[in-house]
Amino acid sequence: MRIAQVAPLAEAVPPGLYGGTERVVSWLTEELVRQGHQVTLFASGDSETSAKLVPSVARGLRLAGIRDHTASTLVMLDQVHRRANEFDIIHFHVDLLHFPIFQNLFQKCVTTLHGRPDLPDFHPIYRAFPKMPLVSISDDQRGPMPPSLNWRATIDHGLPATLYRFNQKSGSYLAFLGRIAPEKRPDRAIEIAKRAGIPLKIAAKVDPADQEYFAHVIEPLLHDPLVEFIGEIGDHEKNEFLGNALALLFPIDWPEPFGLVMIEAMATGTPVIAWRKGSVPKVIDEGVTGFVVDSIEGAVRAVGQIGALDRTAVRRQFEARFTSSQMASQYLAVYKELVVGSARGKLVKSVPVAISMPAVDDHPLQPLQVNGL
Repeated sequence: MRIAQVAPLAEAVPPGLYGGTERVVSWLTEELVRQGHQVTLFASGDSETSAKLVPSVARGLRLAGIRDHTASTLVMLDQVHRRANEFDIIHFHVDLLHFPIFQNLFQKCVTTLHGRPDLPDFHPIYRAFPKMPLVSISDDQRGPMPPSLNWRATIDHGLPATLYRFNQKSGSYLAFLGRIAPEKRPDRAIEIAKRAGIPLKIAAKVDPADQEYFAHVIEPLLHDPLVEFIGEIGDHEKNEFLGNALALLFPIDWPEPFGLVMIEAMATGTPVIAWRKGSVPKVIDEGVTGFVVDSIEGAVRAVGQIGALDRTAVRRQFEARFTSSQMASQYLAVYKELVVGSARGKLVKSVPVAISMPAVDDHPLQPLQVNGL
C-alpha cells in the first residue's frame, strides 16, 4: 500500500527530546515500512526514517525558535495535496488545518486526533467538514466532540517492544515525566512525594507559554530536599529514568487524550499512579499496571501499595496492549476499509444508467407559454 504520513513540524520525527505526536508517527511509520508498505513521510528535514522523507522545513520548528507553525504547515499541506494521486492513503497527524484543503479527497484521507477535544474553539471546523475520517486515541476523547462525525476507530498508541528494557527491580524514587504545565500538575506530584516521604525526580520541559507558571508556582517547590529537577530528556535517557523508578506519577488535571508516558513506564516494568481523568482508567489496569486515584490522599496510599505489584505483570500488559505492531495492524485495517470503500464508490459512479424517455407521440410538444402570450 502507498501511504503518506503527514507529521507536525514542531519536532523532528522522532524528536530528539520532548514530542509525543512525532514519536508516535515515527513508530507507526517504521512499523509500516517493516511490514513492506511504501511509506512517504512529510516532516521536518532533521527527521530520521526508513521511509521516503519529504522535508517541509529544515528542522523542527520549536527548537528553531519559531512559535507559530501555521504558515509552514500550510506549505507542507500544499505539497501533500499536489502529490495526492501518488498515495492510496494520506494519514494526517496535524489536527485540522488540512480539512478544507482536502475536502474533495476525504475518501483517501484519515486524521488521528492527538490533541485535547474539549476546547469548543475548534468545533466549527469539525461541524463544517463532518465527512473527514477520524481516529481517536481513546474513547473518552470523543465525548466532547460534535455528534455525527466520521469516526473509523479508536486506536491505542503503541511503541516498539524493544525500545525500552524491562527492569525487574524497582527503584527508590518516584518519577514525573512530561511538561511543566498547569494541566499536568507537577505541584501534585511534589505534594505526593513529600507526604509519602519518598524522593521525586522531575524530567520535564518548560515551554515559553508555561514559563510564568514554572517561575511562580513550581520553581519555589523545587527547593525541597526530596525533589530533584532534571529538565528535558530524550528517549535514550528514559530507559534509566523510568526503569529505575518505584512508580511514575501522572497526576493530571485535564481530559488526557491518551498519555504516552504511561505506556513508556509500563514498557520498563514501572507501574503508574494516575488521576482519574480522560483516558487514564482505560490505559491502566487497576491493581496490575498501577492505581487510578482521585485525591492526594489516595495517591499517597497508592505509593504505599505500589511495592506489591508485579513488575513482570506490568511488562506483560504492555506487550499485550501497547506495541507498535499492534497499533500498525489496527491502522492498516482502517486504511484498507477506506481503500475498499473508495473503490466501491468509483465502481458505482462508473456503472452506466439507462434512462427511459417517453415516446414523442405519447407526449406531443406544446407551444411555449410566456406571461400568458
